[in-house]
Amino acid sequence: MPRRAKVDRKVIDNSLLLIGLAFALGGILKGATGAGAPLIAVPLIAMLYDVRLAVAVFALPNVVTNAVQVWQFRDARVPKLSLRFALAGAVGTGVGTLALTALNAAALLLVVAAVMLLYIGFRMARPDWSLSFALASVLAWPMGALSGVLFGISGLSAPVSLTYLNATGLDRRNFIATVTSLFLASGLVQIPLLLWYGIMSSQTILLGLAAIAPLLAGMPVGAWLARRISKQVFDKTILALLCVLAVKLVWDALT
Repeated sequence: MPRRAKVDRKVIDNSLLLIGLAFALGGILKGATGAGAPLIAVPLIAMLYDVRLAVAVFALPNVVTNAVQVWQFRDARVPKLSLRFALAGAVGTGVGTLALTALNAAALLLVVAAVMLLYIGFRMARPDWSLSFALASVLAWPMGALSGVLFGISGLSAPVSLTYLNATGLDRRNFIATVTSLFLASGLVQIPLLLWYGIMSSQTILLGLAAIAPLLAGMPVGAWLARRISKQVFDKTILALLCVLAVKLVWDALT
């Protein structure tokens, strides 16, 4: 049985503010871009505490916020693409969550850091990469599955899910409808497995419930910022922040 993500009373008191800040920053990114909240929240929590704790705390906010967006953008779904992507992601999440139970803390930190660096590198190297819609529909199965595996292991699927969907050329509404379908399906598989393996506890559930409010509060702030600064400046700022977080995670894992 893997180690449970335990949190004592003192850690909980300190965590409420820190995790709230992490989720507020994640909400700002999600509000500005339509996705990406775990890119901020999960590495920050993992850096401060533990990857398993980060994944467990983010599980409930992930399901709640993406269920809301799936409903809001239900008329913008791309039926074949969205369904394939979500189903494959759900299966991949099951595999990734099993891996989460087996890897040690240092290995998990390195996985999260590697996932972030992969995303940063791909964004910088191939900003204009694109796919035809026909090929994108075929690739929805393997890309969804790989996204799910990464999500299950680290709570982050952006290196695959966001770059893949960006390359399809979907407009904003279709993009949000498709990516939130993946996140919701993955979350619905993830939570029962986290509970079964003892990674998700009553304490992490309470922290996750508390984190929903700052996540939702940050989203309109991100939407407001996105209207006032260029997309290029915002993207570079986020990539720089993610790079700093990734380097810190590698340092923590190795030391």
